[in-house]
Amino acid sequence: MAAPSPRKKKPQARKKKRMSARIVEDEDYQLRHEKVAGIDIAKATGMICLRLPPEDAAGKRVSKVWETGATVPEIEAVAEELLAAGVELVSMESTSSYWRSWFSTLEEAGLEVQLVNASQARNLPGRPKTDKADSQWIARLTEMGLLRPSFVPPPEIRALRQYTRQILNLTRDRTRSWQRLEKTLEDAMCKLTSVISKLAGSVSGRAMIEAMIEGERDPEVLADLALARMRAKKPELARAFTGMRFGDEHAYAAAAHLRAIDFLDAEIAALEAQAAAHVKAVPAAQGISADGTTGPDAGLEEDAVVLPAVARLDEIPGISALSAIALIAEIGLDMDRFPTPEALVSWAGLAPVADQSGPRKGRGKKGRGNSYARRLCTMAADSAARTPTFLGERHRRLASRPGGGGRKKANVAVGRSILVIVWHLLKNPEARYRDLGPDHYARHSDASRKIRGHIRQLEALGLDVTVAPREDAA
Repeated sequence: MAAPSPRKKKPQARKKKRMSARIVEDEDYQLRHEKVAGIDIAKATGMICLRLPPEDAAGKRVSKVWETGATVPEIEAVAEELLAAGVELVSMESTSSYWRSWFSTLEEAGLEVQLVNASQARNLPGRPKTDKADSQWIARLTEMGLLRPSFVPPPEIRALRQYTRQILNLTRDRTRSWQRLEKTLEDAMCKLTSVISKLAGSVSGRAMIEAMIEGERDPEVLADLALARMRAKKPELARAFTGMRFGDEHAYAAAAHLRAIDFLDAEIAALEAQAAAHVKAVPAAQGISADGTTGPDAGLEEDAVVLPAVARLDEIPGISALSAIALIAEIGLDMDRFPTPEALVSWAGLAPVADQSGPRKGRGKKGRGNSYARRLCTMAADSAARTPTFLGERHRRLASRPGGGGRKKANVAVGRSILVIVWHLLKNPEARYRDLGPDHYARHSDASRKIRGHIRQLEALGLDVTVAPREDAA
């Protein structure tokens, strides 16, 4: 009879640490208000709910609900009534772009207005869904301090945002025109884009296409229009034009695309100049010279006390003057709206959202945030990756990390670092960006710890390792 196997001891469960009690103060938006209003906004109308305290101590709070049009005079009449009632706070959902006229008009009238995300103001499931019920629900949440306001920049930054977002829209239209032009060439069996990988901005490619539009079809003549380094590819270009079927319909379409591209180039250049002039006129974005003078052209000297906001951000690797203007248009210049750099990073959607319940801790995904600011930061990170700077070295280390997600995750991580730097530069106007250098990690790494780690890995493979310093190492 076999001897019974020894009973295995059960591993002792780790004692869970209890979180000590903490006192957490309410945020400003969580304060209760006595007189509030909630507005449910549609395209042509708005449903207003005014919540007022009881007239006597034994009474109950009352709601006054009415509907009005969405024209400016009608909104101004609503503002007068709310001011007469002594309303402390007005809340509205961010419904499409219909909220803009309501927000601006009520703000100009002197009311405290907050824009809230529709996901926070949504009514509870099972309740009736009507404009009247929604306005009452928004008003009740407002008076209890349960709505977190969305970031709405001041008027001068909103105007700048109109320029920068229009630049982005026109840039996307220009990209689509180049893509349509490439499809036109492919339809004509012209393989020009197989030789010139990037048609946009190619002087040689533009000259060849214009010659084709004017009627030239000889492959050798077209290839001879190549300039600079492209002349080394003349044989490949001649083969790309051989056998093409570039007819009148293709010539008309290509000419139309080139006209659209030229028009968009001019519009984008004009908008960029307008945006640069606008941000220079904003007092908070201006610099201070050594003699204390300030203005649109102040602070550009080497000994300036404060650099202009665009110049401060332009010193960060990967950020150009245009991208600095676009970033200011999204996040503003007043960093008091974001109490910490982490708050700004979370608002931009570059930080993971917490996902924890009991003992389970999920791997939180990054939030949606402001897509414009996130795009600018990740594009800046991608540009910084090609520079011999600290941010460039950080990007290369993260991108090459095994299982680290590659270039895309490195863009997000370095984009987050760039946004933290931007927060500090805007929070303290006298601060300047100082690069740590691409050798920062090498200078701050523990050499002995690295040696021990490598020795352990080699010994695990069954090797005896003896380490001796080189004579020329000193």
